[in-house]
Amino acid sequence: MNRFWAFVKKEFLRIFRDPRTILILFGMPIAQIMIFGYVVKNDIRDVKIAVYDKSKDNVTREITNKILSSGYFLLSEKIDSNNELERIFRKGEVKEIIVFEPDFAKKLENTNTANIQLIADASDANTANLIANYTKAIIYEYVKDLNINNSLAVQIVPEPRMVFNEEMKSVYMFVPGTMALILLLISAMMTSISIAREKELGTMEILLVSPLRPFQIIMGKVMPYIVLSLVNAISIILLGYFVFTVPINGSIILLMFETMLFIFLALSIGIFISTVSKSQQTAMFISIFSLMLPTILLSGFIFPIKNMPLVLQWFCNIVPPKWFIIIIKNIMLKGTGFIYVWKETLILIGMIIFFISLSVRKFKVRLE
Repeated sequence: MNRFWAFVKKEFLRIFRDPRTILILFGMPIAQIMIFGYVVKNDIRDVKIAVYDKSKDNVTREITNKILSSGYFLLSEKIDSNNELERIFRKGEVKEIIVFEPDFAKKLENTNTANIQLIADASDANTANLIANYTKAIIYEYVKDLNINNSLAVQIVPEPRMVFNEEMKSVYMFVPGTMALILLLISAMMTSISIAREKELGTMEILLVSPLRPFQIIMGKVMPYIVLSLVNAISIILLGYFVFTVPINGSIILLMFETMLFIFLALSIGIFISTVSKSQQTAMFISIFSLMLPTILLSGFIFPIKNMPLVLQWFCNIVPPKWFIIIIKNIMLKGTGFIYVWKETLILIGMIIFFISLSVRKFKVRLE
């Protein structure tokens, strides 16, 4: 029995000597519960909206003020014509446009009924539905208060309309996110593991003394993953288009250019991970912890970034898939051109330069 407890003690000591094991046992559960606790929320806040008031009377102003004073919405701008609707949604900042019909107060007084159109950006179907429901609840609350002091019951009818995803298909949201996740994992994780395997087995030394230069060795290792990632990207796009009827409203050339750019970014991240990893296990651990979880939780793939605390929103800006998902949704769903995604494109290019620079700095021809 003493031998058994001695063996148990030895196993405890072995676990506590390994910092990575301690991090997995205690760090990851704490990190996950904190992240999920702050990220997974079914409420909204500070949603940017626009108002198209064709009536401009006291009632429409009261309803607008009640919506804005609720704490859920922020007025981004007021619209004066129908031509501005498409422009505002393509910019991507405004998530809902509230349209009051002409002579709103007069119709409410004469017929006891008036209509409000709620136009929501449904490229993120769950958020659009949530925003529309919040707006309708505020309008119904206003009608309830109005009818308390009114002998005749008035009725204001909110009419939701979803743009870019009229059928509210959730697959419109999952295809871009899945594409970003798969490309990142294949390009980054597999590249980092592949290079770390050479270092772990000692074959990297053989490669480095060969006639090939270090740059050629790295390119030779990542070239297959460029081809495989591109094939995966095309497969996802074709499956989304033909099986799930996800539209491609924008330029296919621009879509493929942005996809290749993201693949190069993922490869540069994978190369960087390999420079700081001495084994395949370390490379895989770093890849999963630093790539997969942030992509799922902090990229806007599933959970709206606007719902997160401000600190997490800042952190989301350094998660590469966030910018790629914005680009893909703009091109595929909204049909926008390069003029609407040039900022996100520059951010991706900047990240590529950053990770390549770090990798070159850390890469040593002579292995330690």
